[in-house]
Amino acid sequence: MQHTATSTALSGDRTAKSKTVLMCRPEHFTVSYAINPWMDPSKPTRTEVALAQWQTLHDVYVGLGYDVELIDPVTGLDDMVYAANGGFTLDGKAYGAKFTYAERMPEGPAYMAWFADNGFEVHEPEHVNEGEGDMLLSQGAILAGHGFRTSLESHDELRRAFDREVVSLRLVDPRFYHLDTAMAILDDEQIAYLPAAFDEASQAVLQRRYPDAVIVDEVDASVLGLNSFGDGRTMVIAQRATGFERQLAERGFETIGLDLSELLLGGGGIKCCTLELRR
Repeated sequence: MQHTATSTALSGDRTAKSKTVLMCRPEHFTVSYAINPWMDPSKPTRTEVALAQWQTLHDVYVGLGYDVELIDPVTGLDDMVYAANGGFTLDGKAYGAKFTYAERMPEGPAYMAWFADNGFEVHEPEHVNEGEGDMLLSQGAILAGHGFRTSLESHDELRRAFDREVVSLRLVDPRFYHLDTAMAILDDEQIAYLPAAFDEASQAVLQRRYPDAVIVDEVDASVLGLNSFGDGRTMVIAQRATGFERQLAERGFETIGLDLSELLLGGGGIKCCTLELRR
C-alpha cells in the first residue's frame, strides 16, 4: 500500500494564501458503475487504500495550515469523496450542484444541507451543473466549463447568484470531462491547462486572458496532473505528473506530489477531493 508524499522546496517570494476546504472521507468508496472513461466496475477497488491515500491528502492540507472541514459520507454514495462536485462557494454564498447522472443526484441535496448548516446563503440550481468541478475562480472571474457534466444554462445562474463575470469554456475530450481535470488554478492571476481539452473558441479565450499560462502536455494531464490544488506558494499535485512538477518549479512554486491512484479509478484526483470554501 503506497500513500507517501514527495515534495520539492524552492526559495522564492511567493506568499501562501489562507485556505479553507471541505472534504469527505471515502468510507464507501468503490466503483460499482461507469459514468466516465476512468471507471471500470470490473477492476477491483480497495476502500482501505482509498482511505489511506485520502488521509495523506487531508494531512498535507493540515500541514500547510489549511482549515479542513468535513462532511459526513452517506452510505450508497460511492463518489461523495469528490467534494469539489458538491457546489461552488464565493462571498458567503453556495451554488448547489445538480448532477448529470442518477447515481450521484442525491449528493446535491446532501451538500446543500451542509452549506445551509454552516452559514452559507444557498442558491438551489435549476440547471444541471457539477459544482467546482466545472467552476474555478481566477482573476476575480468564474471560469465555467460545459460540454459534458455542466450545462451552459447554469452559467447564467452563476452570474445571477454571484454578480461576477462568468467565462464559458467548452470541454471536448471525454477524458477531461470536468474543467478541473483540464485546468489548474496556480494563484489569483495564473493558470495551467491542456489546450486540446477545449474547443478552438475556448482556446482563443484562454490564450488571450492567460498569455503566460503553464501549458501542460497530455502525458501529465492523463494522470490527472492538472487536478491539483494550491495556496499560491505550494501546489499539491499528482506524484506521476513529473513534467508539470518541473514547470511549476520553474515558476517558483513548491510542490507536494501525492499518490491518489486508487481514487483515480473513480475518475478523481486531488482537486476532485477538495471543495474550496469562500465565506
